[in-house]
Amino acid sequence: MTGYTMLRNGGVGNGGQPWVLRWSSRIRLTWLSFTLFIILVFFPLIAHYYLTTIDDADDAGKRIFGPRTGNELCEVKHVQDLCRIRESVSEELLQLEAKRQELNSEIAKLNLKIEACKKSIENAKQDLLQLKNVISQTEHSYKELMAQNQPKLSLPIRLLPDKDEANLPLPKSNRNCRLHNCFDYSRCPLTSGFPVYVYNSDQYPFGSSLDPLIKQAFEATVRTNVYVTENANIACVYVILVGEMQEPIMPKATELQQQLHSLPYWRTDGHNHLIINLSRKSETQNFIYNISTGRAMIAQSTFYDLQYRPGFDIVVSPLVHAMSEPNFLEIPPQVPVKRKYLFSFQGEKIESLRSSLQEVRSFEEEIEGNAPADYDDRIITTLKAVQDSKLDFVLVEFTCKNQPKASLPTEWALCGERDDRLELLKLSTFALIITPGDTHLLISAGCAMRLFEALEVGAIPVILGEQVQLPYHEVIRWNEAALIIPKPRITEVHFLLRSISDNDLLAMRRQGRFLWETYFSTSDNVFSTVLAIIRTRIQIPAAPIREETAVEIPHRSGKAAGTDPNMADNGDLDLGPVETEPPYASPKYLRNFTLTAMDIYRNWNSAPGPFHLFPHTPFDPVLPSEAKFLGSPWVAMSQGSSSQ
Repeated sequence: MTGYTMLRNGGVGNGGQPWVLRWSSRIRLTWLSFTLFIILVFFPLIAHYYLTTIDDADDAGKRIFGPRTGNELCEVKHVQDLCRIRESVSEELLQLEAKRQELNSEIAKLNLKIEACKKSIENAKQDLLQLKNVISQTEHSYKELMAQNQPKLSLPIRLLPDKDEANLPLPKSNRNCRLHNCFDYSRCPLTSGFPVYVYNSDQYPFGSSLDPLIKQAFEATVRTNVYVTENANIACVYVILVGEMQEPIMPKATELQQQLHSLPYWRTDGHNHLIINLSRKSETQNFIYNISTGRAMIAQSTFYDLQYRPGFDIVVSPLVHAMSEPNFLEIPPQVPVKRKYLFSFQGEKIESLRSSLQEVRSFEEEIEGNAPADYDDRIITTLKAVQDSKLDFVLVEFTCKNQPKASLPTEWALCGERDDRLELLKLSTFALIITPGDTHLLISAGCAMRLFEALEVGAIPVILGEQVQLPYHEVIRWNEAALIIPKPRITEVHFLLRSISDNDLLAMRRQGRFLWETYFSTSDNVFSTVLAIIRTRIQIPAAPIREETAVEIPHRSGKAAGTDPNMADNGDLDLGPVETEPPYASPKYLRNFTLTAMDIYRNWNSAPGPFHLFPHTPFDPVLPSEAKFLGSPWVAMSQGSSSQ
């Protein structure tokens, strides 16, 4: 039966059952059999696979299926042991962690100790370095002390002269007197302090003839001078004032000579004596010329060539301001440099008076053919020509309007009063000073007075005549304050004066002001200058300057030195060896004797002058840097640059 037949019959087969049921039952049995076959075959295989691989699975997988075997029970016990071990290990780990923390704290403490030790080691190294420096410096000082040829000397005990006089060899004549044969050095040790004894002129007859103003000024100066002593037995120099004298009551030359020789400490020849003849007026005469002064030094403003002994006698300035201080308010300022007149001169030549000595000299010179040329006429002609040319404003007058001052023969006398002369000099850039026609007259009171007035008001002196011996010329560099021109160059003077620059003019004017204020202006300056020249000659240092406590001037910030909180700390900076000795002042007065030998001209020609000895000066010589490493003593910081 076909399918179509079965469908037509309602799906009933031969057995009376529908064919569909029969077909589905067959299919169901087939699938069931196939399924059972798959289960029976593959399930054992899968179970066998898992049973064989159960040892490799994790613990959770082991306990999924079936009862546990004996091996598994052993493993459980092992696991429990492991758990106990883990707990014990955890406890040990906790204990180890605690110990680790303790060790870390101990390590931190040890690190701090290490840092402290390192710091102490560095400090010890610094101390060791300082000790090495101290040892090195001590060894260096020891070597210096052993090899030092010029040790530092302290002032010895003051040496005083003996009463017994040394026998000095007599010179051939008083004209040949110099310090080496007419001065007793034994009375003036280097450490004596230069004691000076001054005679009281009132105790001697010639004292009544002295000019009252000169006498009073001299006595006032003596009372304040640091070198003057009342003990004649220890004196180095003995000073006697003999002029200026008043002419109406002037003693005779023989009487004055006898009075000088009768001085209590004259000692036959007058060695170590200084005779001072001061001039207050230009007409002062040279009355000492005919007096035998023996080995005594002479200080005055007028000298002839046969009378003056170079290096022994002293040319002093006139004492114009005897009892009064100069009025510095009346002194004109330094500028303007150039004034109304290029130069000026007022004077009248004195020719009427001639001494017998000058006549004898002139006669002898004419016989020998060495008569001095008279340039005064040429000077007058040349200067008048310059004035008439009107190239520059100049003022020259060779005849006084009033009676000229009394002067020495061949000298140009002063005209008018002092105030009138000063007013003219205040308007003059240069002041001409014509030396006397007598070439044997080295310096006169009139020339010294002209020089004094020119320096006082700032007129630069132009001295015609190179034979002149200016005051204190052996220590003062006059070429820095004045022009000294030979008389034969009179025709070139105008050109020379016009060629000088303003800078040089001002420098010369300033130097002239310094010289006038320091050595000329007052009686105290004149007397101190005379003593300073003698002291410089015999190389005795000046008296030390009086110490004055310095006044501390506070800073405008109001902070004292060293109290600034922002001041940087030096830290570990090595500042050299530790000073084991107590602090002491810097060495002072190290050039006491070299100043009177090396720096004579600098001391005399620059401020403050030679009258005081200073502990230090800005002009002290400085050693070069290499000298400090080659024997000269010094203290190096951090072993000096040679250790770098």
